[in-house]
Amino acid sequence: MDYINFGHTGLKVSRICLGCMTYGSPATGPILPGRQPWALNEEESFPFFRQALDLGINFFDTANVYSGGDSEVVLGRFLKANTKRETIVLATKVHGLMSNDPNGHGLSRKAILHELDESLRRLQTDYVDLYQIHRWDYETPIEETLEALNDVVKAGKVRYIGASSMYAWQFAKALYLSRLNGWTRFVSMQNHLNLIYREEEREMLPLCQAEGIAVIPWSPLGRGRLTRPWQGETTKRTQTDHFGNRMYSQTEDADRKVVDRLDELARQRGIPMAQLALAWLLSKPVVTAPIVGASKPHHLTDAVAALAVSFNTQEVALLEGGYVPHPVLGFS
Repeated sequence: MDYINFGHTGLKVSRICLGCMTYGSPATGPILPGRQPWALNEEESFPFFRQALDLGINFFDTANVYSGGDSEVVLGRFLKANTKRETIVLATKVHGLMSNDPNGHGLSRKAILHELDESLRRLQTDYVDLYQIHRWDYETPIEETLEALNDVVKAGKVRYIGASSMYAWQFAKALYLSRLNGWTRFVSMQNHLNLIYREEEREMLPLCQAEGIAVIPWSPLGRGRLTRPWQGETTKRTQTDHFGNRMYSQTEDADRKVVDRLDELARQRGIPMAQLALAWLLSKPVVTAPIVGASKPHHLTDAVAALAVSFNTQEVALLEGGYVPHPVLGFS
């Protein structure tokens, strides 16, 4: 495993982050954000946490909304029993719908202070290393959010703060206001970036590079679309992933061309498509650590193997040449 500084901080993270949306409990009722029928239960989840540790992964990312909080529960229980807290970089997020109460979601001061305490309880820890706003809250002044985040850092409950998918102007505004007021600044951006969605290259990635922000992309494999030939084997996730299917439904013709090129190069080199797709992301200097989900053992071994893959100029041109501009996706 390779380790890297987390943006312009002294924090060291593994170049692969284990995304924990897959773990917690499968949804049995209406499909809500963060609650999915393909999620693994606790018994099924623990082997992947163990495998991650064995591979040298020290970076785990979850969210309060995943499995309605159960992702934090099973992750916290495993880490408490199997690791020393100081050896793990633990990240979670706040914003999503956690109850039908009027204040049961969003980024108000009330929501942040309550939801952080609930996350700490579920994770069985006194602090999280990275606390992230899951999306932009259009109903709460960003100044209120930033001051509340600054306070939880000063209280010792959070080490660093990060943001997730938003417009670059919004992120720039947040960074400016933090500097202006002497508040703790965002150190990371968790955004939507992969071979079939590269719109972040236009504004967000240059901003992150200029400001020394760690970039930790979500869906680095396009919700599985970059792991197999087009129209290849389907999974329970692809059949029930309404969020992902809705995001990519408008761009199937363009995406197919990219997937076909990836498949072609994977066959030439004799390695899995997933390895190549992750290696492409890892080759970008601005990318710190892709967030990889795993529901089969080879998902993590492929991810770690991607660290050893490099490209020549012709191969990069092949992978990138078929891309066309996409509608902006994943901000809501």
